[in-house]
Amino acid sequence: MTSSTNSSSLAPGSGVLCMLAGSALLTLNDAALKWLSADYPVGEILFLRGLFVLLPIAFFAWRADGLASLRLRNPRGTLLRAALVVAATFLFVTGLRAMPLADAVAVTFAGPLFLTVLAMAVLRENVGWRRCCAVLVGFVGVMLIVRPTGEAIRWIALLPLTAAFLGALRDIVTRRISGSESSLAILAATSLAVTLAGLATLPFGWRVPALQDIGYLAVAGGLLCAAHFLQIEAFRLAEAGLVAPFKYSSMIWAVAVGFVIWGDLPDAWTLAGTAVVVASGLYIFHRELRLGVKARRSKLPGDVET
Repeated sequence: MTSSTNSSSLAPGSGVLCMLAGSALLTLNDAALKWLSADYPVGEILFLRGLFVLLPIAFFAWRADGLASLRLRNPRGTLLRAALVVAATFLFVTGLRAMPLADAVAVTFAGPLFLTVLAMAVLRENVGWRRCCAVLVGFVGVMLIVRPTGEAIRWIALLPLTAAFLGALRDIVTRRISGSESSLAILAATSLAVTLAGLATLPFGWRVPALQDIGYLAVAGGLLCAAHFLQIEAFRLAEAGLVAPFKYSSMIWAVAVGFVIWGDLPDAWTLAGTAVVVASGLYIFHRELRLGVKARRSKLPGDVET
């Protein structure tokens, strides 16, 4: 009884740690993609990187139960998640080519806001008026970051913003299927889908990659594999509303890496908008945490257990 209770109490904290680590690795992967996208088509990058993602997945599957560890018990849900990831990845990387790294990452911070709305509509989680207000304020911050004007660089921000919405849908689907599917099976199906989607762009023109760039792609593949595995585990260990706000930690990495490699720093509008979005997300996290404690102390009518 004591062991079970301790394990349950540690799970949310472990989920947060997984999200923090996964977000850091994912940002480093984004930096590698931005670097390579200056010389290679997006589809070619995603295909070649995907090959290096599938290699460690195959190794871990071999160390586990072979093909049995990759068996899908909910193929429809897993394929839906894969399709969302394919669309989001192409949109984000295309936007990343024309935007500073920190700006592109900041736009994706709308994801947890979308997730809170979708959690209410799809997962039927109770979202009170305070969190609804926080979401509205957060979207004001998103508008400060995007600033849709006549400038092409601002309109291109709509690509990572759409990717953020698709990412929120992906997280909802992940939450739904993680009870029946293993993290390895989810990761394998998603990675294979992105790799094949990249291969489908071959007729539109590829170029022979340099040996050094293949090394970068290998590193990016390893980073992506580890990042998505950690994030899948995060949603397995804790509620979506609890771990999602910790994706904001990627901004620290994005600013640092963007400045060191490209000399980019976010402007005042982007920093202000990011601060608003982060503050909204942290308040949502605070409310989720308080309501989670209340739910554990007394089972309120209408609570949905997941």
